[in-house]
Amino acid sequence: MRQLPLAIGPAPQPSFENFVAARNAAALAHLRALGAPTAPTYLWGPAGAGKTHLLQALVRQFRAAGRRVAWFDGGADASSVCEPGWTLLAVDDCEALDEPAQRVLFALFEQATAEGAAFVAAGRVPPVDLPLREDLRTRLAWGHVFALEPLDEAQTRAALRREAERRGITLADDVIHHLLTRFARDLAHLMPLLDRLDAFALASSRRVTLPLLRRMLAEQGEPQVHAHALPADEAPGAARPAA
Repeated sequence: MRQLPLAIGPAPQPSFENFVAARNAAALAHLRALGAPTAPTYLWGPAGAGKTHLLQALVRQFRAAGRRVAWFDGGADASSVCEPGWTLLAVDDCEALDEPAQRVLFALFEQATAEGAAFVAAGRVPPVDLPLREDLRTRLAWGHVFALEPLDEAQTRAALRREAERRGITLADDVIHHLLTRFARDLAHLMPLLDRLDAFALASSRRVTLPLLRRMLAEQGEPQVHAHALPADEAPGAARPAA
């Protein structure tokens, strides 16, 4: 009989502390220091590069300091987004904003400028390539623009191991190899998968192994995205050159 998993080791909320900066240290440092009114900030990069994580971490930092914030992703009108006294407007998925949402965002941008509120937005492409009205593109481009880069292979492995160790799990090389060759190689996809694997192992009273991972995927009908095969020297057990 499978046991119900205990609520042990929940995934941490997005914060600056648990963001794996790697080559995105400049963007992280900029957002950490954000406080006084400044030029707009725009983050761009592919899915899984950490854009939403950083936006949510910034919102948490402002709220922890007792400051009011607004979050806009195209699903509300301007009057319902911003309360009096707001000090930060965070905008995610800029490339997905339709024409009505763009009109609202322009009004919010002007309001942020008038009230001295910080404005931070994110999208998958640089400002010049956003499918937005010209006045929005120019406003997103004139401030601080950071191109976020996804983690490389070694950094992704290290991040998975650190989160597994936090939960008291040992991830063998063959488990990590299976995850990285069968699924999208970004933490936005891999961390929720690790959550499920942790819960499945607890419910099964088994340690995390490759057979257990395969069993979970088979039972849950998990669609797998076959990533590019790892080079021979990245495969589990492969010899590595000395540093």
